[in-house]
Amino acid sequence: GSLVVNYPFDDDEQGIAIYSKSPDDDVFQKLALAYSKENAKMYQGSPCKDMYANEYFPHGITNGAQWYNVPGGMQDWNYLHTNCFEVTIELGCVKYPKAEELPKYWAQNRRSLLQFMKQV
Repeated sequence: GSLVVNYPFDDDEQGIAIYSKSPDDDVFQKLALAYSKENAKMYQGSPCKDMYANEYFPHGITNGAQWYNVPGGMQDWNYLHTNCFEVTIELGCVKYPKAEELPKYWAQNRRSLLQFMKQV
């Protein structure tokens, strides 16, 4: 897990971790930033220092393929085959948080979710 908004493309022709720009890259960046700006910890860009000391996401967003290459991922498939603009929102450094921590996650992401919906 991490705390970041990841946008297409998640794959590139070379199969390496390198920025893979989609035709709608500017729109995807706008959507991702709309979400991350409302989550202070995400927007800072280094949410999981204890687990991933060298991981940094400027403004809390990343191009999927630049982070790590995922051939055949769902967000790319949906974008290419159904024209669905999908982003992947990683909500925290721990993949499986304890149930009692869920209200904290809601508090950290409520404004982000509302801002994201306003982008429609």
